[in-house]
Amino acid sequence: MRKQTVVVIMAAAVVALSGGCVERQLTIKTTPPAGLVTLNDEQIGVAPVTVNFNWYGDYAVRIEKQGYQTLKTHRKLKGPWYDYFPFDLFAQIFYPGRISDSYEWTFELEKKKQPTTGELIKSAHKLKEQLK
Repeated sequence: MRKQTVVVIMAAAVVALSGGCVERQLTIKTTPPAGLVTLNDEQIGVAPVTVNFNWYGDYAVRIEKQGYQTLKTHRKLKGPWYDYFPFDLFAQIFYPGRISDSYEWTFELEKKKQPTTGELIKSAHKLKEQLK
């Protein structure tokens, strides 16, 4: 291999390895705090909780807390302009600094509703009919 080719390859490797970095973080909070958060079927911790992520898009969110209704929903993370081609190449490889991309979601939890005596009796009659 020619000496010039080796130098070019080594220079390209140095540029690629010394390039920038995009740090993506998502913080999930709940009101009241301390809800157990599951993101895309993976438990990530008790709110407030911060996780790193690699991809933008639709996320399935489930939050559980004793005495509160289980919350099941979806949220979408839309990527910033520098995450689209050809800007992503510059931002993730050639930009010498660090780019921090942070998001915060807050979810309001509803207290679990206790059924009334009438609702319990009605449910019991319905179950009894189903067993016949």
